[in-house]
Amino acid sequence: MTPLIRVSFVEPRSLYWPGELLACRYQIDSVDRNELQAVEASVMWQTEGKGEEDMAVHAFQRRVPADTPDGDLGRSSQIETVLPNSPLSYSGVILKIRWRVRIRVFYSKGRELLADLPFQLGDVPDPPAPESSAVSA
Repeated sequence: MTPLIRVSFVEPRSLYWPGELLACRYQIDSVDRNELQAVEASVMWQTEGKGEEDMAVHAFQRRVPADTPDGDLGRSSQIETVLPNSPLSYSGVILKIRWRVRIRVFYSKGRELLADLPFQLGDVPDPPAPESSAVSA
């Protein structure tokens, strides 16, 4: 059996606004519940581009078998958070800021599985395309 993480927004869209509630459901399928050690859900952003890449976690929850009535971490669960004012998603030439919901599953014997669900925070316009610097003779 190949483990499967199903993750989706409660409100099915990919553009969210600062101050808005983001809610995301997730479930782990096709796995023996006794193999699951922990499940982490986070809402995070990361930069890409020139220079050092930054990453920050805005919301985080960790569940272990003792947190559920029957010890089954595979059952449907949810993470909710009010989104911050910044940083907004941005897709520049030199720098990009990407938001995502990340579900991380920890199995016995040290195995891990990740699933990311990207979304956009705010609506910053894309920068203009760089102008060519042709030199005329």
